Amino acid sequence: MSLRRRGTAAVALVVAATLSLAACGGSSGSGEGSGKATAGADDKKAVAQGGEDFSEAAKKTAAMGTDAGPGEWPRTITHAMGETEIKSQPKRVVVLDVGELDNVVSLGIKPVGLAPTEGSPELPSYLKKDAGKPANVGTINNLNLEAIAALKPDLILGSQLRAADKYDELKQIAPTVFSLRPGFTWKENYLLNAAALDKTAEAKSQLAAYDKKVAALSEKLGAEKPTVSMVRYLPGGVIRLYANASFIGTILKDAGIPRPKNQDIEDLAAEVSAENIDQADADYIFTGVYGDEKATDKAKATGNPLWKNLKAVKAGHAYDVPDETWYLGLGVTAANEVVADLEKYLTK
Repeated sequence: MSLRRRGTAAVALVVAATLSLAACGGSSGSGEGSGKATAGADDKKAVAQGGEDFSEAAKKTAAMGTDAGPGEWPRTITHAMGETEIKSQPKRVVVLDVGELDNVVSLGIKPVGLAPTEGSPELPSYLKKDAGKPANVGTINNLNLEAIAALKPDLILGSQLRAADKYDELKQIAPTVFSLRPGFTWKENYLLNAAALDKTAEAKSQLAAYDKKVAALSEKLGAEKPTVSMVRYLPGGVIRLYANASFIGTILKDAGIPRPKNQDIEDLAAEVSAENIDQADADYIFTGVYGDEKATDKAKATGNPLWKNLKAVKAGHAYDVPDETWYLGLGVTAANEVVADLEKYLTK
């Protein structure tokens, strides 16, 4: 198949297919989002779907898009579920995840409908200023098709991972464009969404600006960069150390920031317990919490003497960071926020 998205700035993350963790059993899981409350974000179904390896997911998404030139309508978009014709410039867009929300808002579009994650605010605070007031259309794991239809959208953006079983119904409501999955393919997804909106030039400009910011951070940190550990607490006692094949993993890799060996793996994350939280050791630790902190094992882990003896903790280099940008954002706006946070903490 010819490369439909010409001159793409997205670089496929080269990672292997081997998964060390079992699927978490959420209904549609989550690339970096919520999934079932008991499992939380980044359910293994999100990275193991169909047995497809990470590099293939990125390459396939990078090859999606359109041959249509700027301002050319109708246009046909090749995407994860086939081809979709969009007759004219979309004005009423429904987004089925936070990644798509971040994408369209960064392109100056206020969506009319949003399916939020189960464990996060209906509208992420970092997007509130520019997102308008999209109507709730259910959640990422429980879409309300009647609510979507009532909004009379002219474009629906989502992913095969989230809503493949609803695609046939959604496309009867409006032209629907699906990426393969959310998460580490965030750059490729951004350009796919932009192609459907005739906003490719704007998206490439935004990615180029991100590249400059992350390169500047890398230069500022110098050759001897500190190791960074990513810890996330989820309901049900799940504690994850995020690895390379995740949204945050791509940002750290872009900045050339090294990871502890147990996180420098071509997987989504390694899972630990509160009893072996010493496996989170690094020069810096950044912690996120999905949903209600009281429903997680954060207090148990940080109350463990092993936590207090970690290198980062003893040096005062363990920080809580916003879950909605570092883990749930999945778009260029969130990525820029993460880069700014990294600069703030790592260059103190």
